[in-house]
Amino acid sequence: MSYLYLLINIASVIVPIIFSFHPKIQFYKKWRYFFPALAISLLIFIPWDVYFTHIGVWGFNARYLIGLTVFNLPIEEVLFFICIPYSCVFTYHCLYILIKKNYFLQFENTISIILVLLLLVVSIFNVNKLYTSVTFGALALFIIFLKYVLNVKWLHRFYFAYLFLMIPFFTVNGILTGSGIDEPVVWYNNAQNLNIRILTIPFEDVFYGMLLLLLTISV
Repeated sequence: MSYLYLLINIASVIVPIIFSFHPKIQFYKKWRYFFPALAISLLIFIPWDVYFTHIGVWGFNARYLIGLTVFNLPIEEVLFFICIPYSCVFTYHCLYILIKKNYFLQFENTISIILVLLLLVVSIFNVNKLYTSVTFGALALFIIFLKYVLNVKWLHRFYFAYLFLMIPFFTVNGILTGSGIDEPVVWYNNAQNLNIRILTIPFEDVFYGMLLLLLTISV
């Protein structure tokens, strides 16, 4: 059981790595862009993770860890921020190649406005819940920055792709939060979130994952 989190990371990334060399996909040619973007993402999310772990917003079950740590985080948690973005950005890349039609183009403004407003309202009214307020507020501000400052033209493709990306993201997060196993690999302090679960997954994880991937893809 001590190898579970490590094996989850490996399982999530092994197929995307292999198919990165597929002649139609050729994601390996994007590595020179992906890995610097990933490094920037790590510079933000690892300190965030370290701090929230330190103050008890979330934590880790030693039963599922091999015992190595980096910055007081389990090595598996650090690998999570490498393996999951890789597999998800790889999937985004594949969808970009395989699906040419822009299904959400006409809905981009509406989605962005509604999403930002809801995120800001929830963040403001839950300032005492760190996971909720920080995640929702940061995502809202980042969407505003991308759409109204940088004026990017691809948000509609991201919104569409995220519907597909939630499938592997929720599969991994489901196991990590206790689906199908005796105890969660990652536990959450419900005083610091909305205490709303999608099966075993905190509702905030939907938007935490969105911010992680949106940051990486945008860079």
